[in-house]
Amino acid sequence: METEVINLDKAKELLDGGLDKAKELLKSNEDVNKLIEEVQTKIKETPLLGQAVADLPVMVEMVKKYITKEYDVVSPKVVATIVSAFLYLVAKKDLVKDSIPVIGLLDDIAVAVLAMNFIGPELKAFVNWKETGIKPEKTEEEAIVDAIVDITE
Repeated sequence: METEVINLDKAKELLDGGLDKAKELLKSNEDVNKLIEEVQTKIKETPLLGQAVADLPVMVEMVKKYITKEYDVVSPKVVATIVSAFLYLVAKKDLVKDSIPVIGLLDDIAVAVLAMNFIGPELKAFVNWKETGIKPEKTEEEAIVDAIVDITE
């Protein structure tokens, strides 16, 4: 049985490959909620491996608050990155089959950790908002990126 080695470049490629599908999925609250339910089920079925998956529930909550427009200061690219990671987590086809004990979850964890690394500051801002109720201000750069994303959609 041949197994492909997972590295950060491959994980980034997988995550980037899901961005278009993630953006399309974000157009339907029903589809996003279904995906979130699948991710939550997978989290419950996966033995927690330390910090590697600890932020997944926060990511799920951020997407929920984004689609309900309760938390709208996050970049659409950040949300699409999270949804892309979720799509990989629930995908039937992985680089390493989930049925292989422990090793089968490594590619899922690598993709989740990579997504968390990309969105770290936004995730911290979201947690701060949950704790304080104060939404962060968008920087000028974030506003420009959001405007470009909106134009290209």
